[in-house]
Amino acid sequence: MPSQSDKADAFRALHEGDPFVIPNPWDAGSARVFEALGFQALATTSSGFAFTLVRIDGSVTLDEIVEHTGALDAASGLPVSVDLENGYGPEPEQAAGAISAAAGAGAVGGSIEDWDRDDGELYSLDHAVERVAAAVEAAGALDFPFTLTARAENHIRDNPDLEDTIARLQAYEEAGADVLYAPGLRNAEDVRTVCAAVSRPVNVLAHPGLSMREVVEAGGQRVSVGGGLTWVGLAATVAAAERIRDDGDFSVLGAQVHLKDWLA
Repeated sequence: MPSQSDKADAFRALHEGDPFVIPNPWDAGSARVFEALGFQALATTSSGFAFTLVRIDGSVTLDEIVEHTGALDAASGLPVSVDLENGYGPEPEQAAGAISAAAGAGAVGGSIEDWDRDDGELYSLDHAVERVAAAVEAAGALDFPFTLTARAENHIRDNPDLEDTIARLQAYEEAGADVLYAPGLRNAEDVRTVCAAVSRPVNVLAHPGLSMREVVEAGGQRVSVGGGLTWVGLAATVAAAERIRDDGDFSVLGAQVHLKDWLA
């Protein structure tokens, strides 16, 4: 298994090369499968992981995500970046502490967002920048290059204000974030506008209305899927279970998997 420092260097290098997809495993088994399929890095999904705990997104604790991070890191030789939500608290020192805790569990990257999940509102820009700056300082204190992603949440929080999103991302870049992320951009033109406004790599959240080619042509460097693959798997399971329940149709159990190849 590569060292944490080796993983950190490899993750940084990905952001300097060709655009890439970073899938989001929801447990250790899916992490191992994504590695076997040839992906080069992994990112956690807060919603997918919360589902494994029979909860909705935003209800996981820092201790739980740290344990989850350790499990993913142990299951795979790939770099792991962690969705640290709002840092599990509103204060800058809490954002910093989340970075340190994730790194201690094996992560080589992580994201901090500007949505206050307790009060249900965006942090003011000044406060959000203070939180990013504190996270940057915590990342810089580590003995390996931790890749910090700063997230502007407008577009998934019923506030699709592209100008404000760009202003926030520019401020987070100025505060030292390594990667910038505005989940919820709906089209290639918005992705292009964001990418043109900043100089750091931009992560784009995949959705059915965007293709990888469109993202790359618009300037995106990294594409994540969030909880999407979790829900693809769950939807297929529900559809199969309903056919068994309603029709007594067991033909849906004929799926072939290659566990010996994937988990070896």
